[in-house]
Amino acid sequence: MSKASRSRFRFASPVAGLLLGLSLLLSACGGGAGSPGAAGNAGANANAAGAKNGTASADTASASQSKGLTLRIGYQKYGTINILKADGRLDKKLAEQGVKIEWTEFPGGPQLLEALNVGGIDIGHTGEAPPIFAQAAGAPLVYLAHEPASPKSEGILVPKDSNIRTVADLKGKKVALNKGSNVHYLLVKLLEKAGVAYSDIETVYLPPADARAAFESGKVDAWVIWDPFFAAAQTATGAKLLADGTGVVANYEFYLASRPFAEKYPDIVKTLLDEANHIDEWAKHNQKELAEKLSRQLGIDVPSLELAAGRRLYGVQPIDQAVIDAQQKIADTFRKLELIPKNITIIDAILKK
Repeated sequence: MSKASRSRFRFASPVAGLLLGLSLLLSACGGGAGSPGAAGNAGANANAAGAKNGTASADTASASQSKGLTLRIGYQKYGTINILKADGRLDKKLAEQGVKIEWTEFPGGPQLLEALNVGGIDIGHTGEAPPIFAQAAGAPLVYLAHEPASPKSEGILVPKDSNIRTVADLKGKKVALNKGSNVHYLLVKLLEKAGVAYSDIETVYLPPADARAAFESGKVDAWVIWDPFFAAAQTATGAKLLADGTGVVANYEFYLASRPFAEKYPDIVKTLLDEANHIDEWAKHNQKELAEKLSRQLGIDVPSLELAAGRRLYGVQPIDQAVIDAQQKIADTFRKLELIPKNITIIDAILKK
């Protein structure tokens, strides 16, 4: 693989309709202050009643159009949406709105967003990098919300008997990672911190399962990976942690949807985010039970999932300017390295309120 081909990211197909946007349900606002007296009060009351009735009509219309809908959610091995699936409460809540859920698992964020591109799913979750690559490819993305930064939930692993001791030792080595995933940025920043040019390593793009096989067989020298694959490799192989994201990256988990879906079904988006926040609160205080619940679903051992659960943070948070700025910095970095084909503006992928 040439350096040029390694340093330029290309999508297998154009991105059409993508990622999800966050739109809060409309709320009634009070009427303007009237002048003293019966006429003024009557006018204010009429305005307030009209606003209330208008909001109720909008909410009723939104709920009505979602009845009979099948919501297609993409998820990965681990993350709050994954916990929602295992718990089953979101299915019940949406069933009350006449909505069914179709769940589809993906090996990573780029694969999940590719399904969103072609209309295979409506909502999903990924790390920081996938929506940047997708937006650069022309996808009409919207960010809904995010989980807190969890920099310890991703890192670079080397085999337990490797003579690689520092990130600087990766120069000239083969490093496996999922192309366009959140760990792509982690690798870029760790190399930069160590004074190693991105072009001085040989990137080997593999999804997690294939990367694990290549890592264990010695076909690659290092593996940049996220939880729970990260934790599973540590517990099963004794792999050494070369570096994680502490002090280098935030590692946010984002809730995403196609703009058309988010704008048409704000009631569904709100329900999903409310339930995600509810299950996050439970997960934060019940990590042993969480690991046991997910182990049955994912086929990953409980100790690995406990390790993963203990090094991430929980709680659905709105997209604010600080997060937008952080995403923009990642996008600008990828553009400088020619990993994306054009400049993008993250604010364009934020749903207008």
